[in-house]
Amino acid sequence: MNGLSIHVTGIVQGVGFRPFVYTLAIRLGLTGWVRNTSAGVEIELDGDDAALTEFSRCLKAESPPLASLDRIIHTSRPAVGYKTFEIHHSEGVPGAFQPIPPDVGICPDCLRELFDPSDRRHRYPFINCTNCGPRFTIIKDIPYDRPQTTMAVFPMCPACAAEYTDPANRRFHAQPIACPDCGPRVWLEIVRIASPGEGLPVAQYTLGDEALTATQRLLREGKILAIKGLGGFHLACDALNPAAVAVLRARKLRVDKPFALMMPNLTIVEQHCFLDPAERALLESPARPIVLLRRRPESTIVAQVAPGQTHLGVMLPYTPLHYLLFADSPASLPAASFHPLVMTSANLSEEPICTDNVDARERLVGLADAFLMHDRDIHIRTDDSVMRVLPDLGLYPARRSRGYAPFPVHLPQKQPSLLATGAELKNTFCITNENYAFLSHHIGDLENYETLKSFEDGIVHFERLFRVKPAAIACDMHPNYLATRYAQERAERETLPLIPVQHHHAHIAALMAEHGLDGSEPVIGVAFDGTGYGDDGKIWGGEFLLADYAGYRRFAHLRYFPLPGGDAATRRPSRTALGLLHALGMDWDDTLPTHTDLCYDDRTALRTQLEHQLNSPLTSSMGRLFDAAAALAGVRQKVNYEAQAAIEFEALADPTETGFYPFEFADGQVDPSAAIEALIADGLAGKALGQVSARFHNGLAHLVRDVCDRLRAESSVSRVALSGGVWQNVTLLMKTIPLLQKDGFQVYIHHKVPANDGGLALGQAIIAGWKLK
Repeated sequence: MNGLSIHVTGIVQGVGFRPFVYTLAIRLGLTGWVRNTSAGVEIELDGDDAALTEFSRCLKAESPPLASLDRIIHTSRPAVGYKTFEIHHSEGVPGAFQPIPPDVGICPDCLRELFDPSDRRHRYPFINCTNCGPRFTIIKDIPYDRPQTTMAVFPMCPACAAEYTDPANRRFHAQPIACPDCGPRVWLEIVRIASPGEGLPVAQYTLGDEALTATQRLLREGKILAIKGLGGFHLACDALNPAAVAVLRARKLRVDKPFALMMPNLTIVEQHCFLDPAERALLESPARPIVLLRRRPESTIVAQVAPGQTHLGVMLPYTPLHYLLFADSPASLPAASFHPLVMTSANLSEEPICTDNVDARERLVGLADAFLMHDRDIHIRTDDSVMRVLPDLGLYPARRSRGYAPFPVHLPQKQPSLLATGAELKNTFCITNENYAFLSHHIGDLENYETLKSFEDGIVHFERLFRVKPAAIACDMHPNYLATRYAQERAERETLPLIPVQHHHAHIAALMAEHGLDGSEPVIGVAFDGTGYGDDGKIWGGEFLLADYAGYRRFAHLRYFPLPGGDAATRRPSRTALGLLHALGMDWDDTLPTHTDLCYDDRTALRTQLEHQLNSPLTSSMGRLFDAAAALAGVRQKVNYEAQAAIEFEALADPTETGFYPFEFADGQVDPSAAIEALIADGLAGKALGQVSARFHNGLAHLVRDVCDRLRAESSVSRVALSGGVWQNVTLLMKTIPLLQKDGFQVYIHHKVPANDGGLALGQAIIAGWKLK
């Protein structure tokens, strides 16, 4: 008999790892114990050498599907003389930390029990087990045990306690375990707005199964429902009902920005969208993200769900409650007869998603006709993730949140403990500890107090969970970002080093970090986005950088042009377009599509503004160039959400068109004059918009290849990193990658964090860590 001590780190808490260890030890005849600590999982074993060796092998080979083992340390020792194998109580270790699992969609076993009339959890909206259910959104602290979650207020009944303590049960040590006798409950509040003089709104309450049936009836009647989920409330309505969708848009103040959809099963998804095997697998994955799918022409989804789009954002149900909403009868799985639902975040436009029942009643009373509530508290708000599958390239994130956050990005080397505060739009923050970078859930656009408060609360939560006391704070260089101001004020208050990081350098560093590049060799970074504060105080966004973690050299950029009115131009592509023409020395022809938005007096005032350089900041932004091109092509002159003109311009591109508009490059500057002249000429000649859009995209793809060729000739660097929000344009991405690969470049794109500003904090963190070292 010999002994073995094992310490395991990684995603090993909240994923059924201790029950797995217990079962494995019993199977092999080993004695000892296993316990969670805030530093990982500790295992002590006594047994013969063959059994100990087999245990070590099986620990890796057979670990639970949701577990991710980062490090296993084995220490041989003499046998202690244990008589049995036990699961010990968890133990806190001062200063230690562990990765936290994300929330997980309902597993097949729980789904089967949910609709089994003989099961005691039949139609119970909070059924879960060690393989599924809430995790990140209910955890208050580590180690991950029920008293440290929002389930602490629900004492287990004898039946649940028996399952929780039975090593042979699937719910052995499942912390959110519950049933109708002891767990959370669901109810419906139907709001009636009081008449003038009657006081506050009043509500009618319905409980349990009746609440679910009433919810289905209201949705069929075209009502707007606020439905509490895993990470917050959704606003839901019938996606085949034009009137319901129009009412939701009007109430939510969301004019054109696409809504997400929830469909009951893959059969319904395929009625509305084209679906390949990789997309099918992603939809059914434990993370259950929203997946961007190409819409079928015959789809009956209301056009206003995603106006001007060729794709729909679709997710499958991921909680028991969602499945019950689609079930026609108490014993049926989601049926084909139930309509797809709009499922959008429950908030006014640009506010954070509602999570609290009281807050929802106050903030959503004018948006929802009824509230489907429950009493399991959400500790941290988490929006749905948005993903895309690229042909032959795999996952391409647009928003990384529920189902993925706070799963860490593994860094190529140890980092100091840092906080990186991210950007203004699509904000996420990042904290680092040793080899882990914990990128937060999606916070949103930091444009109001409510979102800033969510940002600050999230930072406090992450620092507590992951035992981080920052040694420094990294931020964007833009002086007016709320995230930057937070960093400045906190750094001064706590006398911490403040490390501003250039926006586009951070984009490239984030991509390098997620691919595990150690920074010993530079990459050619092609950073295309809408806005980033440059070293010269101008607005960058069309950048070719030779970059590593230590620094960068700006090799080339889009020629500067003015944005008349600054932020006003980002909302009026027509203004951006005329600013571009002014910079290029091109006439404002009276037949230009931009003139439908800007009358003669507007254009006269705009020309004066440009000639006198009044409130007309210079930009090299590729995002703004796309806006200008869309306006000059006649696609859109005003926008009501970020990148709307560019997105609709991309959606029109003809995939069969091979022609391209030429971009010129000389003396470190990309000149779009020839491309814009050709675009205007084709538009005035009546060429199809699909042809115009495709030629513009093709021209930019050729430009990227040509500039990278020049940079390689000078630097001998053959690795190209494509990052920044413009690379969410999959048409441009999929045209550019083959051209680069054909010329022998190794191309890096994002698979773990978004190319947009949602991944920026990761790059800030690793650059700051490099500078500190």
